[in-house]
Amino acid sequence: MNLAELAEIEAIKQLKYKYMRCVDMKLWDELAETFIAEATCSYSAGHYSYEGRDAIIAWMKKGMDRDGFHSSHSVHHPEITLLAAEDAANDTWEKAKGVWALEDIVIDTDHDIQISGAAFYEDRYVKDEGVWLIEHTGYDRVFEQMESRADRPSLKLTASMWSTGGASSIEA
Repeated sequence: MNLAELAEIEAIKQLKYKYMRCVDMKLWDELAETFIAEATCSYSAGHYSYEGRDAIIAWMKKGMDRDGFHSSHSVHHPEITLLAAEDAANDTWEKAKGVWALEDIVIDTDHDIQISGAAFYEDRYVKDEGVWLIEHTGYDRVFEQMESRADRPSLKLTASMWSTGGASSIEA
């Protein structure tokens, strides 16, 4: 692998990391910047599938854009393959695909549940005017578990970007 390939792969990594940060921070306008307009998604083995950037963002906002929804999505171990070399002699690429390991946790205080799991994202990327964007994203779950937070009476949420401004508020 040469330096040009490594630079393209790093740009794709930065794109995916931005996607994850924007999901967890509920930065919907910035998240929209990571997709092409015609993007598609297929989450949870296709249970949640949408076509078009606007439809994807609207679905995420509907489920996640509330103070009681807290999530942390971590991706790692990327396997990125550059495809469709426009000009192999000049090291330029227009398409790529990637597989990412995902570990996530969701705390939903509105419904008093906690969900955690693991999955593998499978993404497709396209380069538009020199910038990598997501053409398709989605995952199939390796596992997912859910528990009632009421089953753990001592469990308290002591910090939240939305209720405490991100500051810990441990009370004795």
